[in-house]
Amino acid sequence: MNIIIQVLLPLILAFIMFSMGLSLVIDDFKRVLKFPKAFATGFILQMISLPLIGFIIAWIWTTYFGLEPLYAVGIIIIAACPGGVTSNLMAHLGGGDTALSISLTAVTSVITVISLPIVVNLGLTHFQGAESAVELNVLKTVVGIFFITTVPVILGMIVKVKKSEFADKIEPVSRKIATVFFIIIVVAAMAKDWKTLVETFSVIGPSTLVLNLLTMLIAFIVSKVVSLEDKQGISIVFECGLQNGTLAIFVAATLLQSQEMLLPGAIYSILMFITGGIYLLYRVRKVKVLNKLVVN
Repeated sequence: MNIIIQVLLPLILAFIMFSMGLSLVIDDFKRVLKFPKAFATGFILQMISLPLIGFIIAWIWTTYFGLEPLYAVGIIIIAACPGGVTSNLMAHLGGGDTALSISLTAVTSVITVISLPIVVNLGLTHFQGAESAVELNVLKTVVGIFFITTVPVILGMIVKVKKSEFADKIEPVSRKIATVFFIIIVVAAMAKDWKTLVETFSVIGPSTLVLNLLTMLIAFIVSKVVSLEDKQGISIVFECGLQNGTLAIFVAATLLQSQEMLLPGAIYSILMFITGGIYLLYRVRKVKVLNKLVVN
């Protein structure tokens, strides 16, 4: 398991980010100027609202349901992570604004290099107290996440620019491989502490499910309130609900070296596919119904 956490996990995370880079171009970052309201809405929900909701849920569950502080920090970690590459695919399949989804994933993934260690340290301080010896070194974390996430994205973008046809050809394959790797990592992480997971699922499971459902629901409502286009709202819902679970496991297992803290991220990663899949089916079914009405 140590080899998986210390060696394979960083390599797999780097590969996942590289595969995302293969689908990106500079214009994806420039697109934020074309739909500032939609981007700002998704950005604020992802970077501010989601961590805040994570703190609130972690506090409620530690105060009223006996959630251990280490698991509470694990909730903070997954809430502080950016959207994952799967959100782009689901946004596309669900009829969302793919360009907006990609832009949000790309920008938040870069900014998370700085924001994640700050948010996680706040979680460590609040839920474990000053007496805790566990602390996420900001500089070390920034450098580590930068080389594991940002550098592979840049390399993928370079390949996209230099060898566009090659990148377009291998990107769908690399995305599928990345998804398989992601599932392997989640399963391995859960298998390592399967007994603990079973014993604590009654507490961790509901808290992570509430986090996932609440963030998606708020994203849906806010998108309606600020009068975004339907396809933009779809992308924002997926961006807020489908987090980078591999990064959460990497931070917990490798940087903080805590098997307990990775469990909420691992459980969330499983649940988000279920809730995201249900929402995707709803969107696909709705599109089919609307198409029939138009034809008739």
